[in-house]
Amino acid sequence: MCGIAGFIDTSKSSNDEFLKSTVENICRCLISRGPDDYGSWTLPKEGIALGHRRLSIIDLSPNGAQPMSSASGNTIIVLNGEIYNFNELRETFCGSGIKFRGSSDTEVLLELIERDGIESALNQSVGMFAFAVYDKKTRTITLAKDRLGEKPLYYGWAKNTFVFGSTPRAIIQHPDFCDRLDRNALSLYFQTNYIPTPFCIHEGVKKLPAGTFLPFQCNDVKPGTNLAPRAYWKLLDVAEKGQAHPSAETDSETIDQVEFLLKRSVLSQMVSDVPLGAFLSGGIDSSLVVALMQSQSDRPIKTFTIGFDEIAYDESQFADPVAKHLGTDHTTLIVSEKDAIEAIPKMPEYYDEPFADSSMVPTSLVASLARKHVTVALSGDGGDEVFCGYNRQVRLIEMHRRLSGYPARLRKIAGKLIKKVPTRTYDSWLRRKKSGLLGDQVIKMASLMQLETLEERYLALTEFWEDPEKLVLNSKLPSTLLTDSGTWPNDLPPLMQLLWIEAMTSLPDDMLVKVDRAGMGVSLESRMPLLDHRVIDYAWSLDDKFRIRNGESKWVLRQVLYRYVPRNLIDRPKSGFGMPIDVWLRGPLRDWAESLLDPSVIKGQGILNPDLVTKAWNEHLTGQEKWQGKLWGVLMFQAWLNFDKSC
Repeated sequence: MCGIAGFIDTSKSSNDEFLKSTVENICRCLISRGPDDYGSWTLPKEGIALGHRRLSIIDLSPNGAQPMSSASGNTIIVLNGEIYNFNELRETFCGSGIKFRGSSDTEVLLELIERDGIESALNQSVGMFAFAVYDKKTRTITLAKDRLGEKPLYYGWAKNTFVFGSTPRAIIQHPDFCDRLDRNALSLYFQTNYIPTPFCIHEGVKKLPAGTFLPFQCNDVKPGTNLAPRAYWKLLDVAEKGQAHPSAETDSETIDQVEFLLKRSVLSQMVSDVPLGAFLSGGIDSSLVVALMQSQSDRPIKTFTIGFDEIAYDESQFADPVAKHLGTDHTTLIVSEKDAIEAIPKMPEYYDEPFADSSMVPTSLVASLARKHVTVALSGDGGDEVFCGYNRQVRLIEMHRRLSGYPARLRKIAGKLIKKVPTRTYDSWLRRKKSGLLGDQVIKMASLMQLETLEERYLALTEFWEDPEKLVLNSKLPSTLLTDSGTWPNDLPPLMQLLWIEAMTSLPDDMLVKVDRAGMGVSLESRMPLLDHRVIDYAWSLDDKFRIRNGESKWVLRQVLYRYVPRNLIDRPKSGFGMPIDVWLRGPLRDWAESLLDPSVIKGQGILNPDLVTKAWNEHLTGQEKWQGKLWGVLMFQAWLNFDKSC
């Protein structure tokens, strides 16, 4: 795991001293991603500079340092991430005359690219990665990203210079970059509490989409050219193939195959020359990853859990018994309310775009805990998106089916009437009825009643600000996968449509951003075995009954896990990894929040509509509504806006 950056001055007017000093300055922003070493490579006649910050994981010797040149000297690479099948790929070079200098996965990938070409090398590689590689023969720099988007890579123009890096904060350090806020991207942020690919908060900067590569022909590209990434892997192709050729295996055969694929993935991700462990929440996904790690290890795996004083948010009560049963070397840290609150203002330092998934705080805390003991941690992220683990997925499909049976006019009238009642009134009534629902969930359902399509209902269920264009002054909401129903694969069954849209949007831009930035903020590499693309290929060939059966989600994952952990330690309602933000905003976080939401400050900034913010804040304070999701987005943006973005 590392940080990479570089640029190409198309004017070719930069001397070597400027190239070296500029790329070094850019890479200072990447120190937490790569604290162990720094290296650069320049080619003044082409105006090229590549920089690399290293977090040493495999081959700790100088032979693993980057930027790295191929044996022929024709190809140079900077890589962030891991190629998990590098040993198998290395064997394909037997008898080729290639003599590897070290034992790193980077060197294997580099020689593979030179031998077989970019696209073939990408298709052969199993891993999480973002890299830039320069080919001296074709005078081409190519950026590339892994299939699911685990590793970040941004790019953009700074006048005549094409700049790229692991973070947007690195890119904006280039002296020619004109930093302006992208208000349209900001409106997208307030819709979902994250900024979707390919957009970025900095105008002129883009995220490279998952499963794509971007060739840059140094001779032919003119400054400001809008470059088009090319896909080498598409989830939709996988989905359509899986539906066209469904698995015909029995229950036991399917469970065996899922176990085999996951064991292989876990074992390949346990390769490390530095201490390695795992996050353990006690839920299905993390427990399964840890169980498969421990079953393939001759020593206790180090596992880590964050607990909270508040029992409703305390995962340690579930994780500790699983760790004890599996025999791991387990560490639990109970975090006080004070500890969690003190960590919140530090979040913009880790997330250098506005980001407002509130579980970012406990994720950062558990990453910090793990980093005290290990350099690499495996995670259970991805299981919900691949095997259907979110309650909202099952509820929305059932709700969509039921609502579609009622006349549209009746639904719309009923929805409007329900939404007129304050949330706190529903909360009081639902508590008396001992219902599991909350008032804000009732309001969400009322919104769904007024809509027609699955796409509209999914957006209504997941969005925070319903009309972000009114919140962000002088903005226009761009079209995305979430808002453009024409992009949805309507020939897939409804449940598979939801799994596809979440794997294309919230997985790479929310879940994976959260884990990557939390880990990299403390120089910890996180790995996600459930996102091995071979697991995904197989999962998409399975019938829905292997995801949901008898009211249980992630059915097939549960069956594999039950081979290692007793049911009574696992079976319970799903809970999120969060904190009581709604309560804290009315209590210990109130002063901090009010300083950021001050109407006069917001008005002076000229970015947000202060009246809408103040209205939401007042309604939340009085308990009339629960707007913690909306407000958390505003607070994280304001905190990011105030954060010093220099390196």
